[in-house]
Amino acid sequence: MKYIGNASQPPASRIGIIVTNLGTPDAPEAGSLRRYLKQFLSDPRIVELPRLLWWIILHCVILVIRPKRSAANYKKIWTAQGSPLLVHTRDLANGLATELAGRFGKDLIVDFAMRYGSPAIEDVLQSQLSSGVDKLLVLPLYPQYSCTTTGSTFDAIAADFSRRRTLPELRFLNNYYSHPAFVLAIANKIRAHWQQHQAADTLIFSYHGEPKRYVDAGDPYRQQCEETTRLVAQALALDESQYMTAYQSRFGREEWLRPYLDETLQSFPGKGVKSVQIICPGFAVDCLETLDEIAMESREYFLQAGGERYEYISCLNSDEQHIEALATVISEQISGWVTPNRTP
Repeated sequence: MKYIGNASQPPASRIGIIVTNLGTPDAPEAGSLRRYLKQFLSDPRIVELPRLLWWIILHCVILVIRPKRSAANYKKIWTAQGSPLLVHTRDLANGLATELAGRFGKDLIVDFAMRYGSPAIEDVLQSQLSSGVDKLLVLPLYPQYSCTTTGSTFDAIAADFSRRRTLPELRFLNNYYSHPAFVLAIANKIRAHWQQHQAADTLIFSYHGEPKRYVDAGDPYRQQCEETTRLVAQALALDESQYMTAYQSRFGREEWLRPYLDETLQSFPGKGVKSVQIICPGFAVDCLETLDEIAMESREYFLQAGGERYEYISCLNSDEQHIEALATVISEQISGWVTPNRTP
């Protein structure tokens, strides 16, 4: 946890900011993956099936087979500092603490938490509240709202608060998919890539998929993903023939959001699309789904189908523009709580 201000003289009122992410295993090992997957896949927001049926599938099939396979995938992307998702999320939180200190000065406490794994949301909440936080902003690092991500994060916070007698004033940010600062950061990330590599035949905006029935039931995720794509394409002055939206990471046999990324990449060379660039605006930081599935596995799909040039454009991670964009989003949310020292 990073403090802004004089910790030896705690103020009567203190503002806390927690950015949250999905989570990560502690190590690229089967035992660690089993614990992580059990917590993740036990969340009823993630898998909406009858609990008894899903318990049997999860414990008798998935947690028997998948941990070893997932551990092998994590080993391919693991760094000396640990999980990329954890490293980038921590660096992003530290960058936000520094940027917000310049904007607001004292009495902000900035930290990060994971919905699954460590550092756990309940532990970070306890740390902040014990430090005198009575005004709290939670920013899930999911630009587009989904019941499986942002909704689940709110569930975890509500569950913790239900056990507390005294609660802070809470502001919970549902999404920031269309915020101009976020759209500009994504567009500039693509422009920077184009400055080093010429544009490809097609720019693909790839988002994590979810079952189609979730959207049919009212989840706004697909609409928000498509709006992010539209706004970034507009900022880049692209016409509709130059870009598309696709969805990755589907699981199981039911229909998920289409078009599927893997099928799209395999079909492209036969349609004359020989070069592609992919960016994932639904992921704040790089993780298993971007570094393994997109940067490596999807590349093989495309090249083996006859593609000639495949480039993955990394997430915003702790880039300066990402820090500035999220600091602007946060500043707007807490403007009534504290007066900025300078205009963002």
